[in-house]
Amino acid sequence: MGRQLLSGINHVAILTADTDRLTTFYGEMFGATSETLQAREGFRVTMVNVGPTAELNVFEIAGNTEPERQVPMFGRGRLDHLALEAASIDTFDQIRDRLMGHGASDGFVTDFGHILSLFFTDPDGLEAEVCVVNPDAEPGVHNPPGTPARRYHPT
Repeated sequence: MGRQLLSGINHVAILTADTDRLTTFYGEMFGATSETLQAREGFRVTMVNVGPTAELNVFEIAGNTEPERQVPMFGRGRLDHLALEAASIDTFDQIRDRLMGHGASDGFVTDFGHILSLFFTDPDGLEAEVCVVNPDAEPGVHNPPGTPARRYHPT
């Protein structure tokens, strides 16, 4: 195998019925900044910066009903969910507290071994997750979905 040619996700394009509500949520929960690039009657595209090289491209299109459709995980089509990467375990904890305080997450953290994962739902109903490198990881250990992280769910 050759060297890694990619460094991460550049953007994920999503549809919304309310750009202001969505950008406020990502700003308050994750410290994301946003900039509307184009706005005209019935159409708006806004970039939400969620990391140094990653953004959400948010499209608001009059009459488009796709943002209203929400179905269970793995029944959502080709794009099922997105995962954001926390900068550190400390920022992961801050994000977790914010999401729980906003009612956007139940706070359950899954220990996948090498990463910790927290699911949340944004104001449009998109289920997404925040991941961070697991500081408690044991080399070679991989856990299935639903495995509680000890630092958040002591036994």
